[in-house]
Amino acid sequence: MKVAVAGAGNVGVYIAKDLHEAGHEVVVLEQDSALVAKLLPRLPMKILHADACEVNRLQEARLETMDVVVAATGDDEDNLVISLLAKQEFAVPRVVARVNHPENYWLFNETWGVDRAVSTPHLLTALVEEAVSVGSLVRLMEFGDARLVEVTLAVGSPAAGKQISALQPFPREATVVAVVRGEHVIVPRGDTVIQAGDEVMVLVTSNASEDQVKEVFIGTQRQAPADAQKPTEPAAG
Repeated sequence: MKVAVAGAGNVGVYIAKDLHEAGHEVVVLEQDSALVAKLLPRLPMKILHADACEVNRLQEARLETMDVVVAATGDDEDNLVISLLAKQEFAVPRVVARVNHPENYWLFNETWGVDRAVSTPHLLTALVEEAVSVGSLVRLMEFGDARLVEVTLAVGSPAAGKQISALQPFPREATVVAVVRGEHVIVPRGDTVIQAGDEVMVLVTSNASEDQVKEVFIGTQRQAPADAQKPTEPAAG
């Protein structure tokens, strides 16, 4: 697999080295000439002195030949521009982008050419909630317009003791894909009865479906906060 990594900071270098060691062909793009000179003797892959936000420099890097582009700079606006150029100008099949400021996460979607956005605070929050939450809906993973969510049924859940086919009102845009009961994973069918304490994995494929899933398994709905209108600048330090 051919991968271009934009940004040779600590994150970008680690990704590039990890992918190279896994046998992939990696090219690193970095606009800081001093950093490029420092890294050239240390990294065993191709490093280009290039501003990845400029189309002509991406052409020189032959971005159209890449299977994946990783926008890993420390600037969210740069990562959005890189992602958009990679997808629209060079038709790169998969674009992965780093989110530096978590409040900008909502921007990193297919409109900007992003197939997968990675925000460390969001990942940590999901892992913590997965470990401690009972009776709460936790988003585990997001890909395209689909999300994998998990809920551990509390005692008194409106879904406890019911067959999956009898859950109401269950959204058409969601599918129960697994039920974890103790140490066992149950492949769900329509007649599978879910119980209090079960971890239920649901694939949600619509922006409007998560609240409906909460209503089915928890019995309450929550209002999501309104989106911000522009990228937020990371705080100093």
